[in-house]
Amino acid sequence: MEYIENFDMPTQNKTMILCCECGAQIEPNPANMCVSCLRLKVDITEGIPKQVTLQFCKGCERYLQPPMDWIHAALESRELLQLCLKKLKGLHRVKLVDAGFIWTEPHSKRLKVKLTVHAEVIGGTVLQQVFVVDYIINLQMCDDCHRTEAKDYWRASVQVRQKAINKRTFYYLEQLILKHKAHEQTVGIKPIHEGLDFFYSNEAAARKMVDFLVSVIPCRYQHSKKLISHDIHSNIYNYKFTYSVEIVPISKDSVVCLPKRLTHQLGGLSSICLVYRMTNSIHLIDVSSGQIAEVSSTAFWRYPFNCICNPNQLIEYIVMDIDIVKDKHKKIFPGQGSISTKHVIADVWLVKAAELGIVENPVHSRTHLGHILKPGDSVLGYALGNSNINDDNFEKLNGDTVPDVILVKKYYGVDKAARRRARMWKLKHIADDIVSMNTDNNEYNDFLDELEEDPEMRQNINIFRDSKKQIPVDTDEIDPSIPQITLEEMLDDLVIDDDE
Repeated sequence: MEYIENFDMPTQNKTMILCCECGAQIEPNPANMCVSCLRLKVDITEGIPKQVTLQFCKGCERYLQPPMDWIHAALESRELLQLCLKKLKGLHRVKLVDAGFIWTEPHSKRLKVKLTVHAEVIGGTVLQQVFVVDYIINLQMCDDCHRTEAKDYWRASVQVRQKAINKRTFYYLEQLILKHKAHEQTVGIKPIHEGLDFFYSNEAAARKMVDFLVSVIPCRYQHSKKLISHDIHSNIYNYKFTYSVEIVPISKDSVVCLPKRLTHQLGGLSSICLVYRMTNSIHLIDVSSGQIAEVSSTAFWRYPFNCICNPNQLIEYIVMDIDIVKDKHKKIFPGQGSISTKHVIADVWLVKAAELGIVENPVHSRTHLGHILKPGDSVLGYALGNSNINDDNFEKLNGDTVPDVILVKKYYGVDKAARRRARMWKLKHIADDIVSMNTDNNEYNDFLDELEEDPEMRQNINIFRDSKKQIPVDTDEIDPSIPQITLEEMLDDLVIDDDE
């Protein structure tokens, strides 16, 4: 494209004047001085310090934000630049145009920030100026690190306890804490015989942990505080706070005996029920009718009850025959609670696996596992009729209403050693020095087996791929004794690698 000059337009000649200081030709301005002379006469950054000190804690790698806050900020980050600008006094007198870091060595303990500001000077002239501020990083230990070095590092503690025979609830709770990162603000974790102790630097973090525990498991807590010191001149009190959290002594796959007053509130539920799930409430099911109910922690502590059979007492049975119960033969009454749609009620005839071929008369029982059982299957259950049970609520029941056998879950008859060798996944732990979370524990291995069989529980847990074991690609390498469906489901849930 050609440029055509328009000669018809009259050219406007700009008027030039001489600088009153040096005599150079400049455009007219209110000060009648050039930029060089104006900068020699006026310094708009006169009230802004060119050297500032920043306090940095080497222990926790945080910077002090006056007056008492300590914040995390990476080098040349927006948070660190904001902190540097807040430390500058007199910056409000000028208008900040631009600010940025000048690269320095990370180990030099120096930060350089380049600032561009402008302000009005003589006669309303706007002058822009660029200058550099040096920040000297001074090492200073924060209060939290100071208390840690002085062995007085915690101000609040959360004591989690459960008076139960097995520790499966604690294993499940540990994985929930890891998944939701509820232990990030802890300064220490200590294992105790019946639970764990979590230590925190302030009461707010401990209270947050208590709220998390109440939301995921049925429990109750008590609060107390102890006076450590008191300054009478400034009226400052120094307390140590303690939260005592007690988990209900009930675990999954346990049989409980409910009080009569509680059964009436739950819609006429049977006194003897099976615990089939544990969330922030206790989920119960009547194996003879399929009626389900939820018992909150408040209702449990108002009408407490205990386990009459725990998972350590499970016995293997062989299903000899099974018959699905029709709807017309089921017990229905007004005011009855909810009926489970995932379970099928059936009559089964059982023989103990140890007495197979010896005993001719099978034992009759009614179960909620009619949708997964068939003749010849192995199933785990409790021999309630032959058990010696010491419970006040159980002694008040009529002996004719107590079933002889209560079935809990199907048993695949897999060799435990072979099943553990074929397990290509693992779980992480809160702390490596917790003995109760040791992977060599039989209870922990039983918890992993239960995790493979329960997909609902598996959804709430982060599963990590075990890099020490290789996943079999060929189907011939998979042990046929291990349930194929369970293995495929576990491989689909491996969403996190071991390296992460």
